[in-house]
Amino acid sequence: MAQPAATDAELLIQFREPATKERAYTTLITKYQEKLYWHIRRMVVDHDDANDVLQNVFIRVWKGLENFREDSQLYTWLYRIATNESLTFLEQQKKRASISLSNEDSGLSDKVRADEGFDANKLEWKLQLAIQQLPDKQRVVFSLRYYDEMPYEEMSRVLETSEGALKASYHHAVKKVEDYILNH
Repeated sequence: MAQPAATDAELLIQFREPATKERAYTTLITKYQEKLYWHIRRMVVDHDDANDVLQNVFIRVWKGLENFREDSQLYTWLYRIATNESLTFLEQQKKRASISLSNEDSGLSDKVRADEGFDANKLEWKLQLAIQQLPDKQRVVFSLRYYDEMPYEEMSRVLETSEGALKASYHHAVKKVEDYILNH
């Protein structure tokens, strides 16, 4: 009979014990890897880039988990790290793009168009292209709310922003996405 999955609190206790630290970390990765991957992928678009960012996230988790103060849920803390790593990655991409005089925003759109399943007539692809036109912060808010259905209260802890600002940002993002879909 399979053992019930360990709770986050149990994983934290196991992580702090030298004998069970690695097993707890592996369990944590297994538990959150897919959710974090898709959260990151929606921001950075490319599969390989998402994997690279996810790897950086788990490196930061390994280094920081021992000092996790449990002021928030583990899930919230992990999403905050994933969001920050994704935004850092996008900033680095923009800097590289400005050095090479190319436009990063079109670069993300080009990555969407390059996907082997791309069909510009399908609404799901139009939605992806529309999302890539959003500023980074709006893209994060839209992704967390639309795809992850994260409540604003939780989102405010992840992004360390007020609920009111998040609601306004989501509203603006939705309007931009609607406009893009209707006009392209």
